[in-house]
Amino acid sequence: MQFPESWLRSFCNPPLSTQELADTLTLAGFEVEELRPVAPAFSGIVVAEIVEAFQHPDADRLRVCKVNAGGPELLQIVCGAPNARVGIKVPLATVGAELPPGEDGKPFKIKVGKLRGVESFGMLCSARELGLSTDHGGLLELGAEAVIGRDIRAELNLDDQLFTLKLTPNLGHALSVMGIAREVSALTGAPLNLPAMPPVAPQIDDRLPVKVEATDLCGRFAGRVVLGVNPKAQTPAWMVAALERCGQRPVSALVDISNYVMFELGRPSHMFDLDKIQGGLQVRWARRGEQLKLLNGNTIELDEKVGVIADDRHVESLAGIMGGDSTAVSDDTRNLYIEAAFWWPESIQGRARRYNFSTDAAHRFERGVDPASIADHIERITALVLQICGGQAGPLDDQVLNVPVPKPVRLRVARAAKVLGIPVSQAECVQVMQRLGFPFTQEEGALTVTPPSWRHDILIEEDLIEEVIRVLGLHRLDDAAPLGPVIPRVRPEALRPLSLLRRQLVDLGYQETINFSFVEERWERELAGNLDPIRVLNPIAAPLAVMRSSLMGSLIEALRHNLARRQPRARLFETGRVFLRDAAQGDAALEVAGVHQPRRVAGLLYGAVDGLQWASKERPVDFFDAKGDVEALLVPRQARFVAAEHPALHPGRSARIELDGRSIGWVGELHPRWRQAYELPQAPMLFELDLDAVLQQPLPQGKVPPKHPASVRDLAVIVADGVSHEALMNAVQAAGDPIVRSARLFDVFKPAQPSGELRAGERSLALRLELLDEQATLTDERIDAAMQAVLASLQTHVGARLRA
Repeated sequence: MQFPESWLRSFCNPPLSTQELADTLTLAGFEVEELRPVAPAFSGIVVAEIVEAFQHPDADRLRVCKVNAGGPELLQIVCGAPNARVGIKVPLATVGAELPPGEDGKPFKIKVGKLRGVESFGMLCSARELGLSTDHGGLLELGAEAVIGRDIRAELNLDDQLFTLKLTPNLGHALSVMGIAREVSALTGAPLNLPAMPPVAPQIDDRLPVKVEATDLCGRFAGRVVLGVNPKAQTPAWMVAALERCGQRPVSALVDISNYVMFELGRPSHMFDLDKIQGGLQVRWARRGEQLKLLNGNTIELDEKVGVIADDRHVESLAGIMGGDSTAVSDDTRNLYIEAAFWWPESIQGRARRYNFSTDAAHRFERGVDPASIADHIERITALVLQICGGQAGPLDDQVLNVPVPKPVRLRVARAAKVLGIPVSQAECVQVMQRLGFPFTQEEGALTVTPPSWRHDILIEEDLIEEVIRVLGLHRLDDAAPLGPVIPRVRPEALRPLSLLRRQLVDLGYQETINFSFVEERWERELAGNLDPIRVLNPIAAPLAVMRSSLMGSLIEALRHNLARRQPRARLFETGRVFLRDAAQGDAALEVAGVHQPRRVAGLLYGAVDGLQWASKERPVDFFDAKGDVEALLVPRQARFVAAEHPALHPGRSARIELDGRSIGWVGELHPRWRQAYELPQAPMLFELDLDAVLQQPLPQGKVPPKHPASVRDLAVIVADGVSHEALMNAVQAAGDPIVRSARLFDVFKPAQPSGELRAGERSLALRLELLDEQATLTDERIDAAMQAVLASLQTHVGARLRA
């Protein structure tokens, strides 16, 4: 929000310097982002009138002018501007004047010069030469009321300062000079001088029928017919200056009036060319397939989520955002329909961004505009139209249909003192509400405040507490640190810190990624099998529309990002929460009813097992590399990997991970369907685990070293090809002999062609068994008995036979 200080002081003029005023606004929450003068520094430039002008005798593009600068004699100036003519008043840089610095950073000093043999005693200036704009089309023409000989800085108020405020979205009431003036008046106690807005007496009876069909779109609609206007009328210099100093380019008198009132009062409005409207107007939601050509020249497709103003044949305006081209005012306009309305903020929010543009009107309506002052503001617009462009006004039509009803908010004085941490009296709270113009009633220890129609941000008690300290002044707050109970929480020794897990993954070669918790719906559907994800009510972007129930999609997207930048090898991991629907979940300190939010850790492996090196042959990562990393994260606990299917993983190369009889995650290769869909040259390996389960670690238990050495025996058996490693180990364990401490598979043999003992569909497996009795030395007889028990169990459970 940019505005000139002089305009603000015309509403409220506190006894503060410019810098003090800026500091007051900033401390009250209206951050003054920039404070700069209207014009750069220059001196010696006065108002002058061209009295004579004739062609230079030796130059076609130069004219010799005689100008009256208020001195005893006329000054001779040689000028090349195309608009140098008799009778206009322009800025004159007299001899000795200093113009703003040029590209070299040095000020330009005016001296007596000679151009093509004719002396020139000064220079007539353009707006660009004074640093007022980039326009270099000719001399800056001043109004007829300009005083000859007066310093141009005083004439144009060029010592005025421009305030640029950085406003948060809840401060929609401050998007006007009047809104800022209200705040300054409340903060300083200076009187507030609002412009008079008397009703305009109707001179004609013409009306335009308007039907509001969607009251959830438009809560109040007002308008008036004005006939016989002059659209080519000149916008007054004071209005042009005000608009330019707000950063708005003047267009035409009618458009400038609408923009001026928007900056002055915060009221966006629209002017229709009445003769271009077919029949009456309807305020409704658009219909799918309708089109509208906007004032910016773009033609957009509409749907049921966008509000419009339409006539009997076509859509004429995008409600609260931008008017249409077909009914726009032009130099041929003679009859107007002036419209102002209250659009519900929810019906405007995000609509302009859908079409990749934004407008000042949409910016204000999204934040909320005062619904109670519409009629007064139309009177203000009408009065300016009649004053500048002439015409005859009809009666005001005002339909109040569905406007917000302010809900009283209770302010407890004791609560305000507790939240602010300083003594606050009820009398001070009363004074604050009076200065803000908030209606209220009071009782002992509390105020019940009804927010005014222009304050959409006052909803709860804390909002009123904020208003109290803003007006009383933030300097009242103590510098002491806030006091609160410090409750040390001892981390259980059996729980690893998350930082340790992260370092372990980094040591395994992974790099951490951090992603949004809201993701593409496609990822949930394809990679998590989640057909009903939790949706984000107001997503920051269309693809980020749902909450994730798995971390795999984010890792795959990060992999694609790396592959697009020619990174052939990737090790990525992420830790974070996922969001699952759970009707049994109730409200808790870190939970929301109906939503379970467990923490997960997920990893992705892609490319070669090792980076470029010479010691071993290059090979791509496979299932067992990912499985090994998972086992390393769970050490010393041993997980069980059960073949199972997951929506994101290869049906034959994936496993469910079980720990202590409970499923804690998945590991496997990305499904070929999704590898192709996500355009990956090869399939990555993925794992995802319950983070809380991974962080658990058993405490070390001391054991007495065995007194006797262990014995080792090898056992080779022949089994069917379908016998898995897990089944083999379970069969060894089922032997039940206590001296069998461990078993390890160290050889697999399958000949290219069946031969000897090995028949088709069979293979040889070699096991190394470790045997130990902690109480006595093992004898050959005891060892042989244990080996026979293991062999018998293998024969019973997996159909093994001893290899000769």
